Amino acid sequence: MGFSLSQVFLIALGYLLFLFMVAWITDRGWLPARLVRHPAVYVFSLGVYASAWAVYGSIGYAYQYGYNFLAYFLGISGVFMLAPMVLSPILRLTTTHQLGSLADLLAFRYRSRLVGAMTALMMLIGMLPLLSQQIKAVAESIQLLTTEAEPTGVAFWFCVLVTLFAILFGARHATAREKHEGLVVAIAMESVIKLIAFASVTLLGLFGVFGGPAELGAWLEANPEALTRLYQPLQDGTWHSIILAFFVSAVVMPHMFHMAFTENLNPRALMTASWAVPLWLLVMALCIPVLLWVAAAAELVAPPDYYFLAVGSLSGPKGALLAFIAGLAGASGMLIVATLALSAMTLNHLVLPVRQSRPLDESLYRWLLWARRLLICAILALVYLFYTATGERHSLTELAVLSFVATLQFVPGLIGTLFWPGANRNGLFSGLVVGFTLWALTLLLPILTSGGYPSWLFELLDISRRSPAAQWHHVAMASVICNSLVFVLVSLFTRTSQAERNAADTCAVGSLRRPLRWELEATSADDFIAHLTEPLGPVTAAREVDMALRDLHLTRAETRPYALRRLRDQVETNLSGLLGPSVAHQIVDDHLPYKPQSEQESSEDIQFIETRLELYRHRLSGLAAELDSLRRFHRQTLLELPMGVISLGADGEIIGWNLAMEQLTGIGAERTIGARLTTLPRPWNPLLHNFANGDLSRDPQAELPEPDGPPRLLSLHKSQVLGALPGERTGGLVIVIEDVTDLHALEARVAHNERLASIGRLAAGVAHEIGNPVTAIACLAQNLDHEPDADDVRQAATQIVEQTRRISRIVESLITFSHSGGGNLEGIQGPISLHDTVAEAIGLLRLDPGRRSQAFANHCNPDHRVRGDSQRLLQVFVNLLANATDASPDDAPITVRSRLVDEGQSVEIEVEDRGHGIPTSLRDTLFEPFATSKPAGRGTGLGLALVYSIIEDHFGSLRVESPVADQRGTRFIITLPGFSDDT
Repeated sequence: MGFSLSQVFLIALGYLLFLFMVAWITDRGWLPARLVRHPAVYVFSLGVYASAWAVYGSIGYAYQYGYNFLAYFLGISGVFMLAPMVLSPILRLTTTHQLGSLADLLAFRYRSRLVGAMTALMMLIGMLPLLSQQIKAVAESIQLLTTEAEPTGVAFWFCVLVTLFAILFGARHATAREKHEGLVVAIAMESVIKLIAFASVTLLGLFGVFGGPAELGAWLEANPEALTRLYQPLQDGTWHSIILAFFVSAVVMPHMFHMAFTENLNPRALMTASWAVPLWLLVMALCIPVLLWVAAAAELVAPPDYYFLAVGSLSGPKGALLAFIAGLAGASGMLIVATLALSAMTLNHLVLPVRQSRPLDESLYRWLLWARRLLICAILALVYLFYTATGERHSLTELAVLSFVATLQFVPGLIGTLFWPGANRNGLFSGLVVGFTLWALTLLLPILTSGGYPSWLFELLDISRRSPAAQWHHVAMASVICNSLVFVLVSLFTRTSQAERNAADTCAVGSLRRPLRWELEATSADDFIAHLTEPLGPVTAAREVDMALRDLHLTRAETRPYALRRLRDQVETNLSGLLGPSVAHQIVDDHLPYKPQSEQESSEDIQFIETRLELYRHRLSGLAAELDSLRRFHRQTLLELPMGVISLGADGEIIGWNLAMEQLTGIGAERTIGARLTTLPRPWNPLLHNFANGDLSRDPQAELPEPDGPPRLLSLHKSQVLGALPGERTGGLVIVIEDVTDLHALEARVAHNERLASIGRLAAGVAHEIGNPVTAIACLAQNLDHEPDADDVRQAATQIVEQTRRISRIVESLITFSHSGGGNLEGIQGPISLHDTVAEAIGLLRLDPGRRSQAFANHCNPDHRVRGDSQRLLQVFVNLLANATDASPDDAPITVRSRLVDEGQSVEIEVEDRGHGIPTSLRDTLFEPFATSKPAGRGTGLGLALVYSIIEDHFGSLRVESPVADQRGTRFIITLPGFSDDT
């Protein structure tokens, strides 16, 4: 066609150099990030699927099997249109756990090195026909262009060229964990070139041969057999299995998996791809019938597989060159990406698990780099050998379909990964062996042996005399059905390990991982480095742990159990991207183990579940969204509650620390979540730890030492959180903390003011009471001058002393009453005589002229004593008796009585009157501040609130009954801890 071999070789080299320059410019950061991560770049990078078979072989496939060729384009279109159901869960798993291939995904889900190794080996064998097809397509297209090249030699040099560029594209750096942005942009550019070239050649043929669409329509009317030839092959019904193979290949084939998931630079672009990928594939699919009709009208003599190249040649060398560039783009892009993916898969699952010597320090990264490079060379050498052994005898379609049917064997395992938590490694292993063996015996072996296949097996499957399409169909269906049956049956009748169940929960679509809060043997980041030094070496271990810490925004000083669990997961994830999930899981399990603990003794990691729910809340709908809204509302309520709330797991780990706790302690939630109370700084450490582990469920006045002043008073409450289901393990503990320092100071001031007010009301009575003994003293003193008898003088002096003592008692009672109630409970142990305290309260009230005629009855047993502060209890009885006199007529008795309860452990005191009783509207708020039934100006409503507070401080209780009898009267019942000589 007018080209020399050297010209074509230089064109191929220049094209690959152009792609490399695009990748290099991108890696250097010369392109804007918004352009590199644009959804269009991701969409066109998926054009790696359109390999040389899409450019060349699909036309030959259409020539032989008519509209069955649409299965190739409908398969990938279907899987991307189902992206939310099929691709999004896989993208989530691969991104979260750094899974770079299907072997990584299956090894992670089934927690088996053997599964990963078998998947890698089967994928490598299954891909050989398709990879060799790319070499065959390029070699034979060059032969057609130059008419002087020998295909085998051209194929060798093309393999050398692709090997060099595969290393430059994907094996230039020490690790393979980072995204290869340059590779993604280069493949996207290649797809654009391929699409433009494919459409351009089609248009050149359409207008060059027919003159336009109208002339094409006229030609089809004159040649109806051209349409019949496309429709007739659909009648054999073999397209069902083929479209399924193409559907699956868009997910599991290494080059598609690599570009769709591993190199995904923008996860949101997947939704764009769900419609954009089918759109540009439709453009290619529409071109194929036109190319066939152009070839038929022009009576081309080229092989049908290369009609595209021949149609391009009709318009001259430039058209032929454009067609060759399209084919070269499809073949080189697919070869480079597939080889990179297969080399990583082979390294992680076939080489690393059997490597005996331990890589040390930084040499690990260098060793991995050279291992990947050597594997790239080895894989392409193996592809070349397969091509030389089989490529020249078989068409592009035969080689391609062979690989696509092989990928069907991974369908059961992939479905089990996403949708069936009951699947296990035994079932997957058995199913793969059965399905892959059938494929190898019925399709691969005949190609390798040129007909030396086991004919008995073909006779058994009744396919020996069928057409190739029928053979592919029957082999595909038979192998997948047998694979699936064995997979399901073995999974049902064999045991699934706990590790598999945990991984299944992680992988299942619509499932949120519910990990358990197990305790690690390592207690710090430095322990992680020490434990990982043995398998990785000290430098590599430190580098991996530091990388994981940076990923989680943690420091080496971190010791919280929750943070260490996250660090362990991140280290395993990072090592999975470096060494593969099987090796990473083994290293982490062996060297960073959890302490032995049964699942019944473990609690769910609530904090991790909360984090996952926050990430998923935009994807929830219906009832799930409503429940999540309710969860977030309750969570926000607890977070903003004005009292401090601490939630503890059953193992004592802090899983909740609200804003009030942050303000009260000055310690942020990010420092406490996942820690334990013992790790809190002083003085919170001993206070909260002792209360959480103590017997008391309530401590109304816990003292918190302050370095620069008096201690703060805190009211502590705790409650056990029980499991929601019968027999479920206790969920943990909730501690509620309220700072009552200001409240107690206010109560003390209010009590003092109340006493001063009472003293003011008693002033008149005081004057009268003191006036009587003073008058008596004055009279006795005047009579002393007229009493010559010594006995009379002594008697008068005795009376003067008695009257003086009377005045002292009155003054002492008033002073004591006015200064009590400062909140000092040093005398809380008692003992306090109830009879004497009530008598003193009655005496104080009788100093009020308005209460002197009131009938009081003190029936308290003189032997009944309680624990407490005498002056604060005196305040209780003064307030209760004062309220009783205000509510009762003068002739109505007010009775105080006592009795022992709880087998003498407590004393119950009743203060009863026959007054008007308590209004119904006040009964629910009686002990709240400012609740009063007195007229305005007659009371503050603080008396009963103070009484209730004092009784609470004495660990007692107070209740009221009203009416008592005949719809009148009120009875206050006080219960206080008793005091005995034994205590």
